[in-house]
Amino acid sequence: MHFVFWGDGSQAAMDLVDAIQVRSTDNFNWTFIFILAVVFYVYWTEIHNKKYDMIYAGLALYGVHWFYEIFNAIIGHVTGYPLWSVSNESTTFILLIGVCWELSMMFSLAGMISLKMLPEDRSTRYFAKNGKKGIDCRFAGALSMALLFALVESFLAGTSNHSFIWVYSWWGVIPVFITTYIPFFLAANYVPDMAPAKRKRFLIGVWGIDALLLIILIPAGII
Repeated sequence: MHFVFWGDGSQAAMDLVDAIQVRSTDNFNWTFIFILAVVFYVYWTEIHNKKYDMIYAGLALYGVHWFYEIFNAIIGHVTGYPLWSVSNESTTFILLIGVCWELSMMFSLAGMISLKMLPEDRSTRYFAKNGKKGIDCRFAGALSMALLFALVESFLAGTSNHSFIWVYSWWGVIPVFITTYIPFFLAANYVPDMAPAKRKRFLIGVWGIDALLLIILIPAGII
């Protein structure tokens, strides 16, 4: 077991990406259905318990996640290689070049997990004393979750089945942490507390863009 912190720009990494079979069913198995059932159970449990802030957190992060995955696939189409990829050997089904079924379903729940890890009073500010305003717990939570996920991705990049593949030598843990995971968890932690109209615009906007891009770009063979 080892951690990889940056891509190596090697031909071996490029060959792994070139071999990826997007939306192939060669490795398909029944875990696909089980994972889907778990996600449905979690969402419907929150709906049944009227924990709508959890639903908003889940959909906010998941919508941003899909936007990033679409953008990553476009980068791969234009430049030849995406910023990140998943290997055929690590999954039962690859949705886009950078995201597999298992990973995507995890992200469908990650926003809920992030929100649940915050204090019950989400107006809490850490280190607020002696006139200091302190740090918003939602911001601190987003940073800590982003760091955790970046480190997990570093581990995945070092697995023997190449669960994550980084081709570019300038892409790795630090840019993943800053440009990807921080926005993910900021969305999860802040969108539930937005004014209803603003929250509605955000969710409809991000999911509308995702749906439009998928409808156009998949049939066009771009992603």
